[in-house]
Order: sequence, then structure tokens, then C-alpha cells
Amino acid sequence: MKSKISKWLSILIPLILGIGLITYQYHNFSDQQIIEIKGYFKNADYIYIYLSLIIALFGFWSRAYRWKFSLEQLGYQTKFHNNLMAVCIAYLMNLTIPRSGEISRALVLKKYEEVPFDKAFGTIVAERVVDFLIFLLFVVSAFIIEFDILKEYVTKHIPIEKLSILFGIAVVGFISFVIIWFYSNWKIVNLLKDKFSGLIEGMTSILKMKHKWAFLFHSFFIWFTYLLMFYITIFALKETSSISIGAVIVGFIFGSLAIGFTNSGFGVYPFIIAEILFLYAVPQTAGTAFGWLIWTSQTILTVALGGLSFLLLPILNRK
Repeated sequence: MKSKISKWLSILIPLILGIGLITYQYHNFSDQQIIEIKGYFKNADYIYIYLSLIIALFGFWSRAYRWKFSLEQLGYQTKFHNNLMAVCIAYLMNLTIPRSGEISRALVLKKYEEVPFDKAFGTIVAERVVDFLIFLLFVVSAFIIEFDILKEYVTKHIPIEKLSILFGIAVVGFISFVIIWFYSNWKIVNLLKDKFSGLIEGMTSILKMKHKWAFLFHSFFIWFTYLLMFYITIFALKETSSISIGAVIVGFIFGSLAIGFTNSGFGVYPFIIAEILFLYAVPQTAGTAFGWLIWTSQTILTVALGGLSFLLLPILNRK
């Protein structure tokens, strides 16, 4: 009973918070501003939206194809269509519970390809580590190109003192974990190592795989599609079509953070995008409309592909 309640709360709380934020944004605009936002939706050039969705499909394909390299290293030859549908379902699940998609991907392979959950999940965690490092490259690039803008935005929301404290705590915590994990003989640590042996094997598969360069190529290609999707969409609105590449990268970074730390950015993504673009003299109404155009189109694609995958998986795997 308690587990069911916890499950529903994990879905409902992000949903309620997202709806609350949408409501707050809606009431924060005047009637005239709301009319302006509706006008942006009406007059947007949707050809660029459709192009961004086509680019997104390449990103889905590349993520599914990249997965096979780490799975092959563990000795599992999985069907590509199962990998792809597992990825599509993962994106769909992230709309409900943040980061639940990683678990669903591993569960799909366990059911349809008989890959042990811990090993499949380990490969996914390893992918996420690589993705995080690539994302850090975007962050570093943004700080180099747009340092003054980023400094102004971050310090406005989080004082430097608090940032320094949080960074210090994170560094100390990470170093402490590494030391305890590798050098401690505590029973609890050894028990955890034993329990997570499959997970660790999956995570380290990247270091041993034969096709490292192909794996890295797809890793960078996936993030290239993410950035290109964002960039293409700026031409859908006249007010955003002339923003600089620096503004695009900064908006992309904060949008990615909104998606990663919430249930795929529900309610949060358009709000953050509007705030970032406002720093580059884009009207708040135009920035909000732009954020909703990106989020809505990508969400429709995610729901469509995820729902289709749920239907096709049992049909294509009858045996």
C-alpha cells in the first residue's frame, strides 16, 4: 500500500508543481501579454518546428544505436528495434517521474532481450556519465563566450557565497565517496560492491569496448542533434531569429538543466528559456512563446513515439 502511495506521489508532485508554475506564469501576464503570446503561436513558422522534430528522430536513432556497443561488450546481441523502442519509452517515462526512463530502458531489455537488469542499467549509467562530460563542455564553452551574462544570471539567483559552499560540499562528498568505496574494508561497503557487481560491470563496459570511437562519435552526435534542434527553432519566431550563437548555447544549457532535474521540464522549461532570452533583449512574451513551442513540439513527439513503442514491443516480440 505504501509503495503504491509513494509511486503515485512521485508522479503527482512534479505534475502539480508544473501546473502550479504554469498557473503562476499565466496570472503573471496581463491580458495584452497573453494575447501577444497567442499571436506568436499563430504566426510562428512551423516549418522550422517540423525540421527540429526530424532532427530529434536522428537523436533517438543515434542513442539506440550507441547502446549496442556497450551491450555487445557484455556479450549481448540485442535487436536494434528493441533498443530504439526502449529509448522512446524512456523519454516518455521521464515525463512522469524524473529520471525514471533509465530504469524503464533496462526493464524493457530484461523482458524482451533477457539482459540482466543490473548490467543493462549499468550501461545506461555509463552513458549518462559520458553525456554529463559532454554537457560540461557546453557549460565551459558558454562561460568562455558569455561569461558576463552567465555571471549576472547565476549571482542574481544564487549568491557567490552559497555557490562556493555548495561546490565545496560536492567536492568533499565526492572525494570521500571514492576513498571509502575503493579503500574501505567495511562490511556494508563490501556488501554493496557484491550487490552492484553487475551494475559496475555495465558501467565499465565502455572502457573495454572495441568500438570506443564509434561510441564517442554517437555521443557527440546525440548532443549535436539536441543543440541543432534548439538552434533551428529560433527561426520560427522573428523575435528570436537574430539571437547570437552564445545566446543559443546558454539557452540550451539552462533548458537542458530544466529537463534533467524535473519531469522533462514540464512547466519549468518555458519559464527558464524566457528568463534567459530576456537577458538578450528578447521580450518576455516572445521568450515564453518560444519556450512553449520547443517544449510542446518535443513532448508531442515523445508521447507519440513512446506510446507507439508500448504498442509495438509485444507485437514485434511475440516469440
